[in-house]
Amino acid sequence: MDSERLKIRPMRLLALLVGLLAVFTLSLMLGSVRIPPVDIFTILMGGEPTKATWSIIVLRFRLPKALTATLAGSALAVAGLQMQTLFRNPLAGPFVLGISSGASLGVALVVLSVGTSATGLIATLGLFGNFGIIIAATLGSAVVLFAVMLVAHRVNTMTLLILGLLFGYAATAVVSILLFFAIAERIQAYIAWTFGSFGGVTWSQLYVLAPTILIALLIAWLSAKPLNALLLGEAYARSLGLTVRRARLTILLSASILAGAVTAFCGPIAFIGVAVPHLCRSLFNTSDHRVLVPATILMGSITALLADLIAQLPGSNTVLPLSAVTALIGTPIVAWVILRRRNLQASFGGT
Repeated sequence: MDSERLKIRPMRLLALLVGLLAVFTLSLMLGSVRIPPVDIFTILMGGEPTKATWSIIVLRFRLPKALTATLAGSALAVAGLQMQTLFRNPLAGPFVLGISSGASLGVALVVLSVGTSATGLIATLGLFGNFGIIIAATLGSAVVLFAVMLVAHRVNTMTLLILGLLFGYAATAVVSILLFFAIAERIQAYIAWTFGSFGGVTWSQLYVLAPTILIALLIAWLSAKPLNALLLGEAYARSLGLTVRRARLTILLSASILAGAVTAFCGPIAFIGVAVPHLCRSLFNTSDHRVLVPATILMGSITALLADLIAQLPGSNTVLPLSAVTALIGTPIVAWVILRRRNLQASFGGT
């Protein structure tokens, strides 16, 4: 039985990779203007498509948006996986534990003080602004995450969720006070950012966002074995020679960067971090992070691309708020996982 599982898992990872390529191609094809796949391939290869304007649409708008969605989805999914394991809490995630609210506070302090949207701000500030907005969001998310960690060992799972929500509400309250004293243009810019979008990231911003997320994902991949050890308890992890404090700090740093960078450039996006890890655990029937980390990277990217496709409403000029779409997708998934498993905590045991 175990040998069959070991054979099936690589096939399922391959299937996810193929699915990611298919959805990525669809995101380049569909929109207010439908572009045939042959022309998409021609454009990516540097050739001339049937219509010259299609090159501008793909290279200037759709390709950076698709790449951003791919990176953001994988980042949020892996951050959720790390926090669920670290807190031993099946409902932990960047949005639920208030991490996204902390990142939003960091961005708000910058946006409301300068008076433009986050992506517009960093575009005008250049490379320094790119790193500055990531640092602000990461610090905001890290403050909330470390505050949650301080009380994580003193309370039970339900209390931890409530405290995470309270920390998130506190960060949101500070943002509301800042909005109250801000001028109308700054309020409008910030509210537009809170809707969430993958379409506002430019190529120059991707040159900063992509390496930041890839480095944090690499840290998460290297933390797979420590995560497996922590899954069985800190005492067991120490018996294996793991320096628990260092491992926790490394995981916290990676999760803060992943959640903070995505929130800075794309706005607060809910439910991907909570729902995707559970989907991967169910699909691969394992708690082994050596399998779950690459699986959540692929599944998170697919989920984000699908959410963006739905938000774009292909064939029309209407764009729905991305955070609302991800919530509508994630809510039934989380509900299904809860109802399907009588003991949700059991998904954090066994291999």
